[in-house]
Amino acid sequence: MTLVSQSCGLERNLPSHYRLGSPDVASGRAPFGLACALPSFPPAESSRIFPPRLGFPLRGVQAQADCACAGPSRSRASLCLSGLRAMAVTEASLLRQCPLLLPQNRSKTVYEGFISAQGRDFHLKVVLPEDLQLKNARLLCSWQLRTILSGYHQIVQQRMQHSPDLMSFMMELKMLLEVALKNRQELYAPPPPPQFYSSLIEEIGTLGWDRLVYVDTCFSTIKLKAEDASGREHLITLKLKAKYPAESPDCFVDFPVPFSASWTPQSSLISIYSQFLAAIESLKAFWDVMDEIDEKTWVLEPEKPPRSATARRIALGNNVSINIEVDPRHPTMLPECFFLGADHVVKPLGIKLSRNIHLWDPENSVLQNLKDVLEIDFPARAILEKSDFTMDCGICYAYQLDGAIPDQVCDNSQCGQPFHQICLYEWLRGLLTSRQSFNIIFGECPYCSKPITLKMSGRKH
Repeated sequence: MTLVSQSCGLERNLPSHYRLGSPDVASGRAPFGLACALPSFPPAESSRIFPPRLGFPLRGVQAQADCACAGPSRSRASLCLSGLRAMAVTEASLLRQCPLLLPQNRSKTVYEGFISAQGRDFHLKVVLPEDLQLKNARLLCSWQLRTILSGYHQIVQQRMQHSPDLMSFMMELKMLLEVALKNRQELYAPPPPPQFYSSLIEEIGTLGWDRLVYVDTCFSTIKLKAEDASGREHLITLKLKAKYPAESPDCFVDFPVPFSASWTPQSSLISIYSQFLAAIESLKAFWDVMDEIDEKTWVLEPEKPPRSATARRIALGNNVSINIEVDPRHPTMLPECFFLGADHVVKPLGIKLSRNIHLWDPENSVLQNLKDVLEIDFPARAILEKSDFTMDCGICYAYQLDGAIPDQVCDNSQCGQPFHQICLYEWLRGLLTSRQSFNIIFGECPYCSKPITLKMSGRKH
């Protein structure tokens, strides 16, 4: 597909009464722009290309069908007739959906006219090959249409490659044009009135300029900061809409739970900021729990946890760890837990967890409860280094692979080599001796050749 701009300079949108087939267009007396938008033809040629009748002569189609189907085989004639009828239905649908786009020759390999979107008409021309395949067609656009679709060229090419017929392509092109025009209107929207800026400056002054972190030149994006009782800093980003304060701004925060601020046309930045502070206070206990874990244990994942992260993978020893998922609403309750490591190390920890679960006390911190229930002391950050708990994958020889760290360990106590789940999966799949039962694969360790089992999980790494 080739996208070409067809223009000679001056061109504007045609008013609604200038249409293909009108006497002004057919005679070449259109008042402006048509010399650039459409090719020049002699009067006789113009009347042939721009016929005053917009319909397709179905009787002619039937006559062609009768002529084409004349032959000894009735089934062949019936097939030919049904094909021509389907073509006639497609052409009728195209005329109904795009009444300003008309065929320019009998073989219907050239269509020219206008496509309409948001009350505006844009000139274009479609040149099809003899086999009428859209993937080899050419699309010639006016400079206006080409400018609007400048950022969508690849999408237009893709749709022309995959559309089954011209009508389908024109419908998709029309929807794409609607989106492009809407985005263009938002891009070049008129600036708000002066009262918009003065009221915002007054609201920021009431909040305190020391709480303002960022504001863009259009006052459409504002970032505010706040501190909780533990001294942690939190940010809220506000995207103001053109009709502010009639429309509520979009709010973006780094919270583990959704933040939805109530809003009325009488609301202001002050009301949103107050709700922001209340939400911070309600999550203080959760962040206290997570900060204690981050400060007093070796967290393997995530490496740099955001305030919204509710999961932590904590090192318990060499190639063994526990993954916990804390409930932000009830942070001191027993979290979801699962262990990662060799079976001979993990199973005793699981037994202790089941046996001592009654010892869990919501009045204590999560970290203290884990120590009591598992009967262990977590490796201290002040004594050991993170490298003491991290080993590279034995297959790809890397620690991180697409954000994942090795979480599969050989159960042989004399081996204990860790692997990425995906690396071990690909390795076992390549072994002739391995076998699979549902989501569990049985095979041999790449290092010690002892039996190893891989259970493919749906966890995101």
